[in-house]
Amino acid sequence: MRHLHFEDFTPGSVAEYGPRIITRDEIMAFAAEFDPQPMHLDEAAAGASMMDGLVASGWHSCCLLMRMISDGFLLQSSFLGAPGVEEVRWLAPVRPGAALTVRATVLETRPSRSRPDMGLVKFRFELVDSAGTLLMTLTVNPMFGRRPAHAATEQARDQTSGRS
Repeated sequence: MRHLHFEDFTPGSVAEYGPRIITRDEIMAFAAEFDPQPMHLDEAAAGASMMDGLVASGWHSCCLLMRMISDGFLLQSSFLGAPGVEEVRWLAPVRPGAALTVRATVLETRPSRSRPDMGLVKFRFELVDSAGTLLMTLTVNPMFGRRPAHAATEQARDQTSGRS
């Protein structure tokens, strides 16, 4: 995979990453460490709750999404972090055995006005299971480094001359 820069993201483009199967043990280990609520830790209590069974913490879902996009593209990019999360919504529970996929849609891009070496890419990430159920959405504006001007000029020249 090539190293992605700000210029490589186009509004409207969609990519998918995964699948990744979440296990009962992973759900319970995360919950024991970070979100020790009965619906995440105790199958009997979870079965008696409104969740009707063991479910992953919403924060665990966020962490899974982050790992999947890191492996999918962030670690092969000029990713510089993000100033925060615009919105996260947990729409349906993540259950043990679910095969999770992340759909990443570029909503908009904008060069930074104060830092010409970077730009912001607004994404809507959707976490879905193998049945296509939308489990979670996350909207965020990560920052990416821009391709150096001389590299962009060389790339444009190569494309014009038919070289890649």
